[in-house]
Amino acid sequence: MTVDGRLLLLDTSVILHLLRGKATGLALDAAYGLRKRAERPLASVVSVGEILSFAAQRRWGANKVDQLKKLVEELVVVDIRSESVLQRYADIDSFLVSIGRKVGDNDAWIAATATNAVLLTTDKDFDPLAEHLISRIWFDPQVATAPKQ
Repeated sequence: MTVDGRLLLLDTSVILHLLRGKATGLALDAAYGLRKRAERPLASVVSVGEILSFAAQRRWGANKVDQLKKLVEELVVVDIRSESVLQRYADIDSFLVSIGRKVGDNDAWIAATATNAVLLTTDKDFDPLAEHLISRIWFDPQVATAPKQ
């Protein structure tokens, strides 16, 4: 989906909500037309790895893992090995060091993957970057009907 002419990159939290199919996932899908748009949403390969780890840690059964794989097939998975993503990661990491803040390494890579996209998330992990280096939409999972930009 596009937001102001830009693609959406789904954070791991959004992908999990879509997979669960409960109120937050349904509200995200409805608000942004995630599964109906011609422009498929993006996902960082890092998010795919995080979700596979999440599934292994919680010992998901084959059926749920298959549902996850089908959902990932609906997305455009973005690799982190491009020059633009690598440079963006360096910019993000350098910025965070300069302001004395930290985000998780996986979140820094996910943010770096959103080079030409708006990052859609349901958590606050990207707050230190939102005003400076990324375009982000925070969707409050507690108020699953009203997205905030």
